[in-house]
Amino acid sequence: MRTVLAATLLLVAPIAAHAACAATDFTIQDVKVAAVGSGIATRLSVKGKLVNNCAAPAAAQVRLDAKDGSGNVLASKVGWPAGTTNISPGQSVDFDMGRLLHYQSDMQSYSLSVIDVKAW
Repeated sequence: MRTVLAATLLLVAPIAAHAACAATDFTIQDVKVAAVGSGIATRLSVKGKLVNNCAAPAAAQVRLDAKDGSGNVLASKVGWPAGTTNISPGQSVDFDMGRLLHYQSDMQSYSLSVIDVKAW
């Protein structure tokens, strides 16, 4: 019985030692925002790079908020820039979340934040 318990602990201990990644383990870098096109065909481009600074492979969910000149949120969307693919530690993925929002001429500023982390 002790052998089974010891073997179980040896199998479970390495799994427990790996702490889950948190939103603070990811950074968003090199953000570039642009309105592309003109008139009714104008679309928003919000490009950036999502970097995994966690010790384990994981993916992050990002929220994009579009705000007016007073800071009021006009539109908000969430997405997984890497889809259902984990980003390796120290690696990054390029993304463009602008296609998720319909462009409005009163959009003046944008914010991106990591809101969730998951290992697929």
